[in-house]
Amino acid sequence: MADFSLDLNEDQLQIQKWVHDFAEGVIRPAAEEWDEREETPWPIIQEAANIGLYSWEFVANAFADPLGLTFAITSEELTWGDAGIAMAILGSTLAVSGIAGNGTPEQIAEWVPQCFGTPDKIQLGAFAVSEPDAGSDVSSLRTRAVYDAATDEWVLNGTKTWITNGGIADVHVIVAAVEPELKARGHASFVVPPGTPGLRMGQKFKKHGIRASHTAEVILDDVRVPGSCLLGGKEKLDERLARAREGKSTKTQAAMSTFEASRPLVGAQALGIARAAYEYSLDYAKERQQFGRAIIENQAIAFKLADMKTEIDAARLLVWRACWMASQRKAFLNGEGSMSKLKAGEVAVWVTEQAIQILGGYGYVREYPVERWHRDAKIYTIFEGTSEIQRLVIARNISGIHIK
Repeated sequence: MADFSLDLNEDQLQIQKWVHDFAEGVIRPAAEEWDEREETPWPIIQEAANIGLYSWEFVANAFADPLGLTFAITSEELTWGDAGIAMAILGSTLAVSGIAGNGTPEQIAEWVPQCFGTPDKIQLGAFAVSEPDAGSDVSSLRTRAVYDAATDEWVLNGTKTWITNGGIADVHVIVAAVEPELKARGHASFVVPPGTPGLRMGQKFKKHGIRASHTAEVILDDVRVPGSCLLGGKEKLDERLARAREGKSTKTQAAMSTFEASRPLVGAQALGIARAAYEYSLDYAKERQQFGRAIIENQAIAFKLADMKTEIDAARLLVWRACWMASQRKAFLNGEGSMSKLKAGEVAVWVTEQAIQILGGYGYVREYPVERWHRDAKIYTIFEGTSEIQRLVIARNISGIHIK
């Protein structure tokens, strides 16, 4: 029996250093510029593709880690560089999670590489669930998918919102209602191939944080996709819908299977922001002189930093546990995935706020990066399920009661 250890292995350490060097040398120097521009940082994505970091091969190898930690480590290091740019690089993996979580092996082999393209022709993926009237309440999706048996095509109509890479992606994964009366159990996921008529970008959002990541509406107007673009296939969908109509439980739901896989990794992203703010604050507190001594010599500052470090490390342990459980196919019986995302997101917001307080006036101006980290952190208590939704998931799991 293997001894218990929290040490990263040699492969994980090498990948951690490789990604950290990229974050330090390429992402951080460009962070302020792309935050101000509020545009997709194509040159940075290109550099990531050139070294193999933005590629389906890297994602496949990372997810193949038997301990489940490689992608969490990668996510933390990238957001340590900058969360907006990191999201521009990582955004396609959400589409990958949707494809891998619901697709057949043949569909995974066909579509996952197209979410990244090649260094010579970079492509993007997007995963679209949220709608103007269906954010936290995923069961209320209005986007419809209707099967046309005459042509073996699915016809999609609706509007998605808050979509990372929405409208500019080459491959869109759309979650739509096939049988709305079944709520979430009547949903299915569809791949919309590049250049499909009827899919267009709606409003592009100007955001509080992670500004280098493109977020927009996706409008679907009689979008026709081949039957082969239904993830999992029609036979499997028909069986699942039949069970749902009979009131029997279904093992997977199109949206939730993706969120379950991604929540710990979103938590890892939040950790990167928190760590960046903590490290910067620690260095600042050692150098900043007031009343004839470094401000870290005051308990008010020193204890704040001690709490920041403690909270970050506690959150990381929850993230790593959830990633390890997922890799071992252990069910999140107590909402462990939601725990990790909840804790890490809340910690990121709190730590970045403490960082501003430590820097005082300097923490509030754009000349210093902590105000940007604070803006970036807030989204981690909102997207991929708000903190309130995470608490609801955990409460339902630990109680066995359908708490509303």
